[in-house]
Amino acid sequence: MTEPENRMEIPLRIDPERAGTYFTLPFQVPDEVERMTIEYRYPRHVFETQPLPNGAFVSRAERNIIDIGLIGPDGRQRGASGSDKASFSISETEATPGYRACALVPGEWRVLVGAYRVQPEGVDVTYTIRFELKKRRLFLGDLHAHTLASDGVHTAAELAIKAKRAGLDFVAITDHNQTVGRDELAAVGASGVTLIPGVEWTHYAGHANFLGTERDFEIGFAVNDKDEIQARFRAAKDAGLTVGINHPFDEGVPFQLDQNALPYDYLEVWNGPMRTSNLRAIAAWNRLLLAGKRIPGWGGSDYHRDTPFSFLGGPTAGVYAGSRGVEDLLSAIRAGSGFITFEPSGPTIDLSAGDVKIGGCVSSRETRSVHLSVDRLKTGDTLRILTPAGEMEALTAGSAGSAEIDFPIDAPGFVRAEIYRALIPGLPPLPVLVSNPIWVT
Repeated sequence: MTEPENRMEIPLRIDPERAGTYFTLPFQVPDEVERMTIEYRYPRHVFETQPLPNGAFVSRAERNIIDIGLIGPDGRQRGASGSDKASFSISETEATPGYRACALVPGEWRVLVGAYRVQPEGVDVTYTIRFELKKRRLFLGDLHAHTLASDGVHTAAELAIKAKRAGLDFVAITDHNQTVGRDELAAVGASGVTLIPGVEWTHYAGHANFLGTERDFEIGFAVNDKDEIQARFRAAKDAGLTVGINHPFDEGVPFQLDQNALPYDYLEVWNGPMRTSNLRAIAAWNRLLLAGKRIPGWGGSDYHRDTPFSFLGGPTAGVYAGSRGVEDLLSAIRAGSGFITFEPSGPTIDLSAGDVKIGGCVSSRETRSVHLSVDRLKTGDTLRILTPAGEMEALTAGSAGSAEIDFPIDAPGFVRAEIYRALIPGLPPLPVLVSNPIWVT
């Protein structure tokens, strides 16, 4: 869609015979729209000048009153504002008061026209509709957080406020065996923060995130054999949920089930503060990549409450997506489009090979290198690049800054990166960033 096509203007003539009636004005919403703004204008008042002995009086008579609302392609009303608002905006994450935030699915939408009052000669109304298209950009968030619905200490609303203060764009609500619906979270989310509905399937043999839930999803955690467990994971996938296996090497609750027998979308390789169990998970994930498994690696704080080493966004998932909408974020998570960084202000990275970005796939016959863009480096940080051929140290930062690196590729497999930093003087450096790969065929 070109820039002129992002805007449409629809003229409408309303004759006096339609006064006191409702009708609709159809229009088409194109693909990949993030936000839509509708405004309308018409001559509501008639001004008449009456002479006075020492001047003039201008009367302002209300002659036309046209109400407005919006109906989605499914026939459901998405809001109405009478004649009090000259414009409104709507997206999946936010909407003008009086309207409901929702995904802007392509198809025929309709403006609801209420011809409350029309002057005898009729009235001309002009509707202007503007579309803001989705654009790939970086969103920072936490994929694993608990509320007081299970064993956390905050409400979802309080988590949203904490996330906003921390500079996060989204938080996944993953209470133990407690599902939550999108509408519930949309009602409590802080402006600028998306709350992803989810649940942490919590079993004595391991934990897993099911993201994208609705309140009526039957979690089914009280199962006792592998067939029942496999059925629960298949049910989650069949329901369109994004499934992640959590903290596989956790000291208290490791994942003891056969991962190969379960359908899942990603592996939580970084849970809370960096420690031995996370290093083991990252190493195990790398072995999966070496074996040809295309499984994204993600992380989350497993937040319950603030402690000296635990905080919301520790670690942070850096997700490249077209919008902050739930489906766009989850689609990017399934694709591995992003990285994990140790805190919201931690290092960032992007990988590209031509038009293909991190999480995508390129051919070694057609592409000769992968470009790495790294930001928020600190003095002493080391950038390591990992492929099936091994690991190489590509850079040691001599000062704070950023870096652009082209890494040659000549064989199938993958290219990904890690950044190490000495967080505590005298102790070995630890990962402060782990990226997902670009795949190479």
